[in-house]
Amino acid sequence: MPVPNVLAVYAHPDDESLVAGGVLARHAAAGARTAVVTATWAPDSHRAAELAEALAVLGAGEPRMLGYADLRVPGSAPGRARFLDAPLEEAVERVVAHLRDFRPDVVLTHDVHGSSGHPDHVHTHHVTLLAAHAAGHPTAYPQAGPPWQPTALYLSAHPETAGSGLAALLAGVGKRLHTVPDATVTAAVDVRPWMDRKWAAVRAHRSETARARSLPALLSGLSPADREDVIGTEYFVRRDLLPSVGGLRELTP
Repeated sequence: MPVPNVLAVYAHPDDESLVAGGVLARHAAAGARTAVVTATWAPDSHRAAELAEALAVLGAGEPRMLGYADLRVPGSAPGRARFLDAPLEEAVERVVAHLRDFRPDVVLTHDVHGSSGHPDHVHTHHVTLLAAHAAGHPTAYPQAGPPWQPTALYLSAHPETAGSGLAALLAGVGKRLHTVPDATVTAAVDVRPWMDRKWAAVRAHRSETARARSLPALLSGLSPADREDVIGTEYFVRRDLLPSVGGLRELTP
C-alpha cells in the first residue's frame, strides 16, 4: 500500500512544525508528497521566509499561504482582512483550490478546539472541514479546479493523559491546553526518529522562538529528553470523508 500524500492546513506559520512536523517529515522520507497551506501572514513577511525554511527541512515543498491577517497581529498582512473577518465562502474556496491542485489522500488540520483555543486555529478547523467535503463535489466551486476527494481528515489533538507535560508548560505562562478524551484519539504517531527534523523546523521560526511566552521559546528551555517527551508523539482524531475506507498505514496506531 503506498504511503498517503498529505496536505496540512494550519492557521499560523509554526503550527505545522509544532503539531505535525514529525508526520510531515516521516511521510516525505517515505516518498509521499507533502505540503502545507497556512491561513495567515503575508507571503512577503518575515514569517513567510521562516515558514519556507521550516518546510524545506520537513520536505514539504514551498509555502502555500492564504495571506490573511493574524487576529492578534494586524500588521501580519497589511491591507488584507483578518482571517476571521474574511468572507467564509472566499476562504473555503481558496482551500478547495489547494486541495484540488495538490490532490492529497489525507488532510491534516486543527481540531475543533484548536489546541490552544486560538480563534484563528478554530476558524481554520471549520474552513478546512467545509473545504474537504466540498472539494469532491463537481458542482461546488467549479472555478477552483477539477474535483478531488481526500479520504480522511486527521485533526491535531492532545489527549487528556498524554498532554499533561505540554499543559503544564503552557500553564506556566498563563495559557491553557485544550485536550480531548483519550478514547477519541485515532492515531498516536511516534515521531522521535524524525525529532531532529521536527525541532530544526520549529527553530526555523526564529521570531517565535524569540518571544518568551511562545511555545517554541518554552520548548527551547527544555532539555532534549524533556522536549522529546512533550512533542515526540503527534496525536490525531480521524474523520472519514469517504465511506468504508480502511486505515492508512502511516497514520494509524
